[in-house]
Amino acid sequence: MRQVLWVLFLVWPIFAGAQGDSAIEAELKKLAWQVGPSEARIGDKATIKVPDGYVFLDDKNTRRFLELMGNPPPDGHYLFAPKTLAWFAVFSFNPSGYVKDDEKIDPDELLKSLKANDEASNEERQRLGMSKIYTDGWEVLPHYDNQTKRLEWGLRLRNEQGRTNVNYTSRLLGRSGVMSATLVTGTSSLAADSATFKTALEQFTYASGENYSEFKQGDKLAAYGLGALILGGAAAVATKKGLWAVLGGFFVAFWKILVGVFVAAVAGFKSWFKKKQ
Repeated sequence: MRQVLWVLFLVWPIFAGAQGDSAIEAELKKLAWQVGPSEARIGDKATIKVPDGYVFLDDKNTRRFLELMGNPPPDGHYLFAPKTLAWFAVFSFNPSGYVKDDEKIDPDELLKSLKANDEASNEERQRLGMSKIYTDGWEVLPHYDNQTKRLEWGLRLRNEQGRTNVNYTSRLLGRSGVMSATLVTGTSSLAADSATFKTALEQFTYASGENYSEFKQGDKLAAYGLGALILGGAAAVATKKGLWAVLGGFFVAFWKILVGVFVAAVAGFKSWFKKKQ
């Protein structure tokens, strides 16, 4: 969870200030954009087909992309987007182990837990010099597709000024862990962009031996289930073990920073790149 924070928590201020920055624009043009139609590798865990009109960045170039946006550069992240960059998605893999998918999801209880963690996460945001983010509710209820082994949800969040954004997240279950695919778009275009992205995810394929169906006895099991993937994984486990005071606040604070700021970048991002078309 900590690594994901460093990818995202400063994105919005940098995008807002980067519009028209020719130096950043020049650096972005230097990135090794993989243009579709092609097939892209997401590390050694999976591939995704990049259609005509779409682009992809490997680990190294995604690292540089996020660095240009003002973030300490993370490893193990991959960017997928249409050429227009009207929206984009970031993939990353968590080798947590095999997540059992037999847990019943209770959206109301999950939302209560998420809202209860607002105070702790906002204390951490303030410590980092960031504005507060509050959990508003579900934009898309958590749902799991047993056929695709995909867990998805859309969470609506509100900042101190009352502006609302949506973070739409997909978790693709695999044999040795979970692939995260987080869609970055605006509230008004969420329905259309999430539909487009779901179509793109149909071309996502785990590598041989990494499919959920290839689980064998003796494989590593994750310490949590579907609900905890929504709450933040390690944070939920820490809570269940009675270690909240030591670990829970730390992990959930980082998780909420991720959720709150990821989509907030989109307005500036879209207007910036429209100038380049």
